[in-house]
Amino acid sequence: MDSKFLKNIGLSQEFIAESDLYNDLYIGRVVSQSRDLYKTATEKGEVTAEISGKFRFEVHTLSEYPAVGDFVLLDRIDDGGGNAIIRRVLPRKSAFIRKAAGTSQDEQLVAANIDTLFLCMSLNRDYNLRRMERYLGIAWDSGATPVIVLTKADLCGDRNQKQSEAEGIACGAEVLMTSSLTDEGWASLQKYLGFGQTVAFIGSSGVGKSTMINRLLGRDLLQTRTLRNDDKGRHATTRRELIFLPNGSMVIDTPGMRELGIERTDLAKAFSDIDDLAARCRFRDCTHTKEPYCAVLEAASDGRLSPERLASYLKLKKEARYEGLNSRQIETEKITSMFAEMGGIKNARKFVKEKSRSRQGYQ
Repeated sequence: MDSKFLKNIGLSQEFIAESDLYNDLYIGRVVSQSRDLYKTATEKGEVTAEISGKFRFEVHTLSEYPAVGDFVLLDRIDDGGGNAIIRRVLPRKSAFIRKAAGTSQDEQLVAANIDTLFLCMSLNRDYNLRRMERYLGIAWDSGATPVIVLTKADLCGDRNQKQSEAEGIACGAEVLMTSSLTDEGWASLQKYLGFGQTVAFIGSSGVGKSTMINRLLGRDLLQTRTLRNDDKGRHATTRRELIFLPNGSMVIDTPGMRELGIERTDLAKAFSDIDDLAARCRFRDCTHTKEPYCAVLEAASDGRLSPERLASYLKLKKEARYEGLNSRQIETEKITSMFAEMGGIKNARKFVKEKSRSRQGYQ
């Protein structure tokens, strides 16, 4: 396989090693999807593909289907005999998953194998810290590195205050501020766009995602839209697409998501300040709602913690089916869910121990 091609589509040694287990299949990366057809980048160019009947029969959730950014194994890499067939999706290093719109239990994979997630929010009436907390929880859980991008700084009169507020909830994520009218923030953005790196822009419609991608491309490839008079976004992007940038990095543009249903979230990272306070609660199973000697409630009462932030934490905890659990129990619940098909938490712990031993050189 051509080494230059491998680097150009962001393949790591882990993906290559996994693909080597299937000598009769070829590797490609999904760059776009239209209904049941996938456009994939291969060492011989772009190939249209579809999933096999066996694959369709074996999947159980929507998130198991190929998505933009996925590395897949194909039966061929030319269009000579019709559409190529996707036989397998390689294990993902990261996945941004939200609850599918209009359903109570399905999950939707927005994008896969992302290194950095740019969480975009414009500095006008779209500005909403509670929504950003929601984005951060899902982003940290995805396995990618989240970066908050405050757009349209030229339209904001109290930008320093807004940036300070965003930094107050960032909990380890960098906060950048950009303007489409000046060079502000673009150098900071570029440092995440190294050769072979994949980034994705997530945010409401009209916050400037397409404008930023066009600027990174150096040309107007994507149609842009402003916010409407009612401040709701116009949908410029109607489907997810992986775009190759001139510097060798890749970017995934996504349709606007004003409402973001939670399927999975990492509350420990998105609300690490609350998690730190919770360690000082008198009761280990404290839910931070009504218990005596609760360090979290005390912080909310004396001004060290915003009551709005605590309310947001409790809301997301409930929405993500973690109501009534403390941070340690939440992690146990997540691991149990992840390894349900392997026999639950007991096998999960065994897996982690064996992996730890192998890293230390033991058999």
